[in-house]
Amino acid sequence: MQYHLNGFRPGDPELFDAAPGRPDPAAGLPDTVDVLIVGCGPAGLTLAAQLAAFPDITTRIVERKPGPMDKGQADGISCRSMEMFNAFGFAETVLKQGYWVNETTFWKPDPENPAHLIRNGRVQDVEDGLSEMPHIILNQARVHDMYLDIMRKSPSRLEPDYALQLADLRVDPKGGDHPVTVTLERVDPEGEGQTVTLRARYVVGCDGARSAVRKAIGRELVGDSANKAWGVMDVLCVTDFPDIRCKTLIQSADQGTCLIIPREGGYLTRLYIEMDKLGADERVASRNITIDQLIAAAQRIFRPYSIEVRDVAWWSVYEIGQRLTDKFDDVPQDQVDSRLPHVFIAGDACHTHSPKAGQGMNVSMGDAFNLGWKLVSVLQGRCPPEILHSYSAERRAVAQDLIDFDREWSRIISERPEGVQDDGDAPKFQRYFIEQGRYTAGMSVTYQPSALTGGAGSQDLAWGFRIGTRFHSAPVVRLGDVRRMELGHCIQADTRWRLFAFSPDEDPATEGSAIRGLCDFLATSPASPMRRYTPEGADPDAVIDLRAVFQQGARDLALERMPACLLPCKGRFGLVDYEKMFCADRREGQDIFDLRGIDRKRGCMVIVRPDQYVAHVLPLEDHAALAAFFDGFMLPARAV
Repeated sequence: MQYHLNGFRPGDPELFDAAPGRPDPAAGLPDTVDVLIVGCGPAGLTLAAQLAAFPDITTRIVERKPGPMDKGQADGISCRSMEMFNAFGFAETVLKQGYWVNETTFWKPDPENPAHLIRNGRVQDVEDGLSEMPHIILNQARVHDMYLDIMRKSPSRLEPDYALQLADLRVDPKGGDHPVTVTLERVDPEGEGQTVTLRARYVVGCDGARSAVRKAIGRELVGDSANKAWGVMDVLCVTDFPDIRCKTLIQSADQGTCLIIPREGGYLTRLYIEMDKLGADERVASRNITIDQLIAAAQRIFRPYSIEVRDVAWWSVYEIGQRLTDKFDDVPQDQVDSRLPHVFIAGDACHTHSPKAGQGMNVSMGDAFNLGWKLVSVLQGRCPPEILHSYSAERRAVAQDLIDFDREWSRIISERPEGVQDDGDAPKFQRYFIEQGRYTAGMSVTYQPSALTGGAGSQDLAWGFRIGTRFHSAPVVRLGDVRRMELGHCIQADTRWRLFAFSPDEDPATEGSAIRGLCDFLATSPASPMRRYTPEGADPDAVIDLRAVFQQGARDLALERMPACLLPCKGRFGLVDYEKMFCADRREGQDIFDLRGIDRKRGCMVIVRPDQYVAHVLPLEDHAALAAFFDGFMLPARAV
């Protein structure tokens, strides 16, 4: 973590100075805002936490509930989300407080006595090398707390406005700078029924499956129900079942299916329990299922093992269904070429599914992370507003994949066992779970070629950094202080682009080296994207953050001989940033060049989007292609 750039600051380095002239949250809602977020779920708070870092952007977030969540429904945090949390700065806290999913075990009916269960197998939950981050279980409310803490410590000191619900939303595409008019209604006892009206440049609906924002823009969730009721409960229990502290899938012969998710803290356990089949158009509420029925169903599934519930922290029942909207913004498909989006929906507001695959919170946060940097880029004049069309295009495809996966997974997990013969084969639900490991880890998202994501013409230069997928970190050694670290951990959720320059097998300090040639271009050429798009007076890495990775060891290079572009002077004192250069870490035999398939003779450039996805791979000497890529979606800088 870097701080003290503009002067020594005692105390918590994560507590930023409050921005002068910022709107006072205690003064009530202003008449106009740049971004209004509706809903304080994981999507809304991810977006708010990112926007809060920019006090020049007026952001407010409203929530109909009276205060923060204290018991969350979602609990699974994928490896990909952990990578994102690291960019926000609170991954270490989640690692400390959460339950690490190390193995998943599978149980099926005993062929000798089908009324009883036997363990059929166990697998490592996340394959080696998939991510430096584990799969974590942690109460959704704790994740909310961490986002709220970021907001409170931000320069804008952003706080949610609670007890407010959307009453009306109207969009006038010709309505000037603030084309969205929103009416909010107070739902607290002191002001119930009172309304406030404001105008916004952009509104983002993160208000759940019954989203008022979605309804206001004429979108609807479309899909089918699986007509199956499930129960879920977080319990403190006593049991002789041996795998109660492992993630476990149980499929009984005739009593249904149960999924065990150990919770954080060492004692709490979540159980997903298959219940009754529902009739056509029947809702689960009509069954009046009780907690005692859930406990009894679990006890039947666990036979011959016993389970005694001593305390229930939370429970619910739900019906499985997969539903999706046709677009994630307010622009009709036939008007994309002539109209700009001003209202967006994210998370459950635009896609719903069962919770058993653990993807709901993760995909919702991914929606917001995709949208946040684009809104900042447009509002700060870095990019034209047309890039906002890419949010719906990119994230709806992700949601469609989620719906397809969840439909198949829900079907398989509810199937009766394929007989109880001891034939040595794993049950279908076990095979499918293993096959889909990369998906459930959050690593299957691939953005298609667009202005923001390049083609695969030079993919062979770094086959391990697949264009359109998340930037797959690997160990390196930082040259300036010889610190061993993960390269991906220098990416922060600050809306900057990253340009990683991987050096060929040559001395990067010499005249004529590929790295020096790139640095000379970036520092002096009128076509340089760093010169064209960095505002006058801003730090040289304010928009595009250049980092170099060398094949030599840290003791084989002289830092003082490196190009000045890799030792930028920043801040009001012109301090040198010594954290832009890295060396290969060869402790494990294979270094980052081996692990990510980087061409050692030619090297390459890897361009990484602000949301940690690989945007392009280019030859190190192809400066024209580098310039052309950024020219495709960015606007010339304006002075700060």
